[in-house]
Amino acid sequence: MSDITIGRAGPAVRSASDLYRAVWRWHFYAGLMVLPFLVILAVTGALYLFRDEIDAIVHADLKTVAISENIAKAAPSAMIAAARAAYPGTAVKFTDPPSPTSSAEITVTTENAGKRAVYVNPYDGKVLGSLPDRGTIMWTIRTLHSLKYFGSFARSLIEIAAGWSILLVATGIYLWWPRSQTGGVMSIRGTPKRRVFWRDMHAASGILIGFFIVFLAISGMPWSGVWGAKVNEWANGNNFGYPAGVRVAVPMSNEHLDHVAKTSWSLEQAKIPQSPSAAAHGTAEPIGLDRAVAIFDQLGLHRGYAVSIPKTSDGVYTGSVYPDDLAKQRVVHLDQYTGKPLIDMSYADYGPLGKALEWGINVHLGQEFGLLNQVVLTIVCMLIVLLAVSAGVMWWKRRPKGSLGVPPLPADRGVFRGLIAMLVAGGIVFPLVGVSLVVMLALDWIYMRVRKKGGRRPRRMPA
Repeated sequence: MSDITIGRAGPAVRSASDLYRAVWRWHFYAGLMVLPFLVILAVTGALYLFRDEIDAIVHADLKTVAISENIAKAAPSAMIAAARAAYPGTAVKFTDPPSPTSSAEITVTTENAGKRAVYVNPYDGKVLGSLPDRGTIMWTIRTLHSLKYFGSFARSLIEIAAGWSILLVATGIYLWWPRSQTGGVMSIRGTPKRRVFWRDMHAASGILIGFFIVFLAISGMPWSGVWGAKVNEWANGNNFGYPAGVRVAVPMSNEHLDHVAKTSWSLEQAKIPQSPSAAAHGTAEPIGLDRAVAIFDQLGLHRGYAVSIPKTSDGVYTGSVYPDDLAKQRVVHLDQYTGKPLIDMSYADYGPLGKALEWGINVHLGQEFGLLNQVVLTIVCMLIVLLAVSAGVMWWKRRPKGSLGVPPLPADRGVFRGLIAMLVAGGIVFPLVGVSLVVMLALDWIYMRVRKKGGRRPRRMPA
């Protein structure tokens, strides 16, 4: 639609065109903010969906063992002794083999090499080798996906990217919404040489995966640095960080569950119970790891559970497992002197918010619906990359020579008010997004001032 046509049209037409331009401008800014991150998140996320399968191949020499039916399995204490003989230090965690062909994993804190994950054959008790703790290829991919690899500041960008991606989808739907065009809604016109081909590719792929982008953004927010930390703290409530439904009141330590064992997001801030003193039991002898593992087996913890070994006289044995099936998530704390369960908590004990958050995270990780979950999210990740590529090509073909190609301002700047009001509301819910919004508004204002002082008028571009 040309500027002359807009000038001669009625107020309703001009208003609609101004709103379109305002939305288009912020869609452009949202893409500028988000698309590079979305490509990184899509590629690393697609790989992490198959973390168990990839780790089993890359680290087959450490994680896979042959089944020995005629040999009794080594006791956990014997496996720990073997691990410490090979890598002197303090054993802090024992991970039960998740399958008959899997090795056991012993986490040892060494003096010179930090924490090591030592892999032991559970049939003959021989050490297979070791890696730095969380040193598998998939843990590296995970730290890249969360940007934790680059430090706490980079990790905070996850929250910004998630918030802006929601804005990207909302504005994209408005721009895509069929008006009077007869093609390009769900069809692709032209050839790759033409801009319309990339415009249609971008619009069709975007509308197909818009829901998934919003879902992944929201379900990924719990890992963000500011919003995630605050919601985590709030979700755990005041009952020592545990969701509603914990059945036993016990003395609590100042140690957090996430510090000693891998746990679900909503329980990271949950505090760990204390074992009553040895004097209270009339004994100074803990039950030992072998007895603790036997109790966890009797309680029916899913195979592959991790056992955190108490480091102090009032510590506890913590058995925790987070399999694909949410119903089988479980955390059990045992008194180290009597073996009595102090807390036995499963997914059924979580409050409504905890259940919703954990379900979202489970789907986000590709666990909830098995292979179908993995395949669908892999396709979504591929389409996200296509979405970013098509946006880049479309922008390059549309961009006037010597210009950044920012979509034109609407004639009536008042249309920005409602749009900015919605952005401010989102910024209040997601603080870092709000800060980035202010920065983007300032940069936009500076950009327009510089162009105005330079005597350059924005060139009209095709929609």
